[in-house]
Amino acid sequence: MMTVRVRASGAAALAVAGLCAGCNTVTPVAYSEVASARYLAPNAADASGRMPYRYSAPADWRSYDKVMLDPVVIYRGRDHQFGDMSEADKAKLAGYMRTRFLDSLSARFQPVHRRGPNTLRVRLTLTGAVANTPVLGTASRFDLAGAVYNGVQSARDGEGLLTGSVFYAAEIFDAADGRLLNAFVSKQYPTPYDIKASVGALAAAEAGIDKGADALVAQLQ
Repeated sequence: MMTVRVRASGAAALAVAGLCAGCNTVTPVAYSEVASARYLAPNAADASGRMPYRYSAPADWRSYDKVMLDPVVIYRGRDHQFGDMSEADKAKLAGYMRTRFLDSLSARFQPVHRRGPNTLRVRLTLTGAVANTPVLGTASRFDLAGAVYNGVQSARDGEGLLTGSVFYAAEIFDAADGRLLNAFVSKQYPTPYDIKASVGALAAAEAGIDKGADALVAQLQ
């Protein structure tokens, strides 16, 4: 009986390991129809893959104490990375993104609705998302092979097995004169052992949005 169990466990591990070879292969591009696309360049300082393209102009972030956040745009370019995601799910993620980013920005800036001095204008474009793989995404957190893979990914700040993610472009302007101060493309995802983020099709993408919102505020300190 023990031999049978060991063989079964080994077979399951090999099956999950086989899935690893084909997962997490979606990487962001410098989306051609984002307004700041011509400014974006590969980000050599980013080893994680979370911000592969970036533009940055000299800016003293401490001189800004107010922020305008535009409605989140759902990207319609041919190089989008939504796959076959429904319009309803795209809209849900866009709404969640605006709420979550506004919450985070409000901890550092006063939200305003008009352009003026000492004010940043932030424009977010949701460019893609990958949904969680139903059932298997959660199960892989407890499977032998999945545990090994996710352990390695945790150490390198990588993606978990069969976990979703979110892609977006961010553009930050001086609201008074319209100068582009910073722009980047980002891919965000939860930590591999965030079990809550593995349950539900959009849970990982939403957890990625949480990370992205906090990362942006840290960047603007």
